[in-house]
Amino acid sequence: MTLALGCVADDYTGASDLANTLTKAGLRTAQTIGIPDDDLALGDVEAVVVALKSRSIEPERAVALSRAADAWLRGRGAPHVMFKICSTFDSTDQGNIGPVLDALRTDAGEAIAVVTPAFPETGRSVYQGHLFVGAAPLHESPLKDHPLNPMRDSNLVRVLARQSAAPVGLVDVATVARGADAVRARLDALAAEGVGAAVADAILDADLEILGRAALAHRVSCGASGLGLGLARALAAPGEADPAADVLAEPVGGLSACLAGSCSRATLEQIAAAESRMPVLRLDPERLIGGADGVGEAVAWAGARVGQGPILIASSADPEAVRALQARHGVAAAGHAIEVALARLAAALVERGVRRLVVAGGETSGAVVDHLGLKAFRVGPEIAAGVPVLRTASGVPMLLALKSGNFGGRDFFARALDLMR
Repeated sequence: MTLALGCVADDYTGASDLANTLTKAGLRTAQTIGIPDDDLALGDVEAVVVALKSRSIEPERAVALSRAADAWLRGRGAPHVMFKICSTFDSTDQGNIGPVLDALRTDAGEAIAVVTPAFPETGRSVYQGHLFVGAAPLHESPLKDHPLNPMRDSNLVRVLARQSAAPVGLVDVATVARGADAVRARLDALAAEGVGAAVADAILDADLEILGRAALAHRVSCGASGLGLGLARALAAPGEADPAADVLAEPVGGLSACLAGSCSRATLEQIAAAESRMPVLRLDPERLIGGADGVGEAVAWAGARVGQGPILIASSADPEAVRALQARHGVAAAGHAIEVALARLAAALVERGVRRLVVAGGETSGAVVDHLGLKAFRVGPEIAAGVPVLRTASGVPMLLALKSGNFGGRDFFARALDLMR
C-alpha cells in the first residue's frame, strides 16, 4: 500500500467527515481507529484517515499520538499529511491545534503550513482570518458554546498564535483569488519572515481547490474537511468509479439503535424529531454521574424494545443544564462519566444483536468505538453533509454512522437508518 494522502484527525466524527469528503472527491479511503497495527489489511486505498481522540487531552499526549500517526502514514508512502481539525477550530489557548501542528511541521522538515477550517458546504468560511458560521462570526454564533472548548474569538490568526511556538500569518482572499501560484509565493514570503503557519481565507469551494493545490507543494497542512476536499480534487484521477459504491452491496442485517451524547442544538432537535419514528429514552445525566445504575436500567429498557425496531437512547441536555451539571461535578468528570455510560450501553446493544449503530457527538463516538474495539472502516455513501456510512473492515460486520453534534438535518436519525441496511 502506497498512499497519495495521509490524514491525522483529532476526533472520530471529524475523521469520518474527512473520510467521507475524500471518498466523494474520488479517493479510495479507509478510516482507522487509532494508529493501526502493521498487519491491519486495508486493501487498495489511496488515502487513510487515522482517527485519534486528541482534541481535548493534554497537549503533550496529543502531540505524541499525532506524531506517531504521522510516522505510520509516512511509512506507508504518504508524501503529504493533513492534520484534520474541527471546522469550528475549537481549542484552548494551550492547544491542541498549535502544538500538534508545530510538531508535525518540524518532523516534516517544513518551514510553514497552510491552515484553514473553511468548508462552505457546511456554512464555514474564513475572511481576513476570521471564522464565520453562516453570516455570523464564530464568537456570535451558537457554535461558540462548545461544552469543552468554548470559542470566544473568531480571529484565527490570533487564536493560533496563542498556541504556537512560531508566528502566524495570513493568506488573504485577494491572494487566494489569484490562484495556487500566488498562494505558494505568499507562503514562501511568510516563511522567509519566520512565520510557521498561515491561516488562509476561503469563501467558495473554488478557493479550497486553490489551497489544496498550493498545500501539496508542502509536506503538511492543517484544516477541516474543506481543505481535504481541495487536496483530494488535486489528487484524484478523473473518471474513476464511485469508491463508496460497494460498501452497502452486502446487507449486514441485525438490529438497529441510536445513541446521542451531544448537547448541540442540532442534535437536540434531531432527538425530538426521532420521537415520532422510534422509542426514545432520555437518560438523566445526574444519575449516570452519581453512580446510580442508569446503564442497567437503560439496557433493560432497550432489551424490551430493540427487537421490534430501532430505538434511540440520549443523554443530551440543553446548554444551561449542561453548565449546571459541569459546575456541580467538573467539566472533565461529567463528560467522562457520560461517555463511559454510553459506551457501555453500546456494548450491551451489540451483544444483543445490534449491527447498525448511529452515534451523535464527537466525544461520545470516540468512547463508543474505543469500547467496542473497532479498528478500521471502509467509507460508504453520505447520509448528510460530512457524515458517511462506515462499514467495519474486520471482525463482525457492522454499519455505523458517527456524527458530530452540529451535523445533519432534523430527520438525521431516520435517514441514517433508512440507508443502513
